[in-house]
Amino acid sequence: MNMLERISKIITKFLPLWVIVFSLYAFFNPEPLKPYAKDISYLLGIIMLGMGLTMSIDDFKLVLTRPKDVFFGVFFRYLIMPFVGFAVAKMLGLPPALAAGLILVGCCPSGTASNVMTFLARGDTALSVTVSSVNTILAPVLTPYIFLLLAGTLIPIKAEALLIDILKIVIVPIALGVGMRTLLSSFVDKIMKIVPVVSVVCIVFVIAIVIALNASKLMTVAVVAFAAVALHNAIGLGLGYGASRAVGMSEDKSKAICFEIGMENSGLAAALALAHLDPIAAVPGAIFSVWHNLTGSVLAGYWSSKKDKEEARAVSN
Repeated sequence: MNMLERISKIITKFLPLWVIVFSLYAFFNPEPLKPYAKDISYLLGIIMLGMGLTMSIDDFKLVLTRPKDVFFGVFFRYLIMPFVGFAVAKMLGLPPALAAGLILVGCCPSGTASNVMTFLARGDTALSVTVSSVNTILAPVLTPYIFLLLAGTLIPIKAEALLIDILKIVIVPIALGVGMRTLLSSFVDKIMKIVPVVSVVCIVFVIAIVIALNASKLMTVAVVAFAAVALHNAIGLGLGYGASRAVGMSEDKSKAICFEIGMENSGLAAALALAHLDPIAAVPGAIFSVWHNLTGSVLAGYWSSKKDKEEARAVSN
């Protein structure tokens, strides 16, 4: 089991590398992956099940003990990224399908990567976990209707169909995971060391499938789609931190909210785009999955190093 755990850590640590490698493979050799398009929702379900296995009732206690922090975290999450996505799409003049895909990324909840980055940045991890949990639970209602509000003028959108898919892909697997965590805790504890690697394999596969399905179109949109994603992510991280500080949150809390806002469940966005929109609308979600892990890692490393220096100065004084 120790060997398996070590392999799991290596695979998980180098997620951006695996995404890049398999995305390149999918771009240059798309045909073998195209038949797996129908399996994307199941792969996302496995990822959400893994998220559920890490959650417990304790993750929601902060709603009662620190309601203001949680409220602002969730409020900023669903205010900033959807509207930033809309603004960036308008500014760059994205085609309707690509614009809708970028907005959809912004309307989706944050992913578990935000919790990891907050931990690495030595921020308020408890707040990060709670905000992630709450905004994921709210996603079936907030995601489709905010998306309808912002992207409904660009393309036809059936909000009810999105709601049903989010319930199936997100809420049901998470509820199952929480139930297993509660009722089968000893079994879950035994498998938790390898759950992250299963999630990594699934998300890499999802991204590769999306790239394969859009390989023929990517050459024409890759540059502008990457620019849109980079702007969306950078503005989201900046506004997330700035807005948190503006309402009086400490630096550690603001780090958590920064990652909650700037890092998305982009795999869910890609799956929803493939199911309900033009396939090209899934491209921003695929790119975001790589990019936000890179920028998140750099920012977390900077904050961690900064805190180490501050603590060293405090000791020397």
